[in-house]
Amino acid sequence: MRPRQHQASADRAALLAACALAAAVLASAVAVIYVKYLTREEFGTLQQVRATRDALDVEWGRLQIEEAALTSHTRIEDSARNQLDMIMPAGGEVRVVEVPPIQGGDDAL
Repeated sequence: MRPRQHQASADRAALLAACALAAAVLASAVAVIYVKYLTREEFGTLQQVRATRDALDVEWGRLQIEEAALTSHTRIEDSARNQLDMIMPAGGEVRVVEVPPIQGGDDAL
């Protein structure tokens, strides 16, 4: 009788080990599926962020072109002449004013 009890306990241990391994495999499979789901979600977010970045890059380029156009010397001079009725002074009408530096201050301009 003893060998039969020993065999039964060995079978129970093997069955318990097989069940534990099956549970571990099942838990591992669920973890893989969950991580794959999270990866897909994050990839979607990454694609949205990249699209936003690309749109902002296009807008930045457009703004740089607009700034260059608005700050060109020719445009500023045309605006000064046409909108403000300013004229370029003749050589004898120009006066240079020298301002002495301010002593002892870091706030000097």
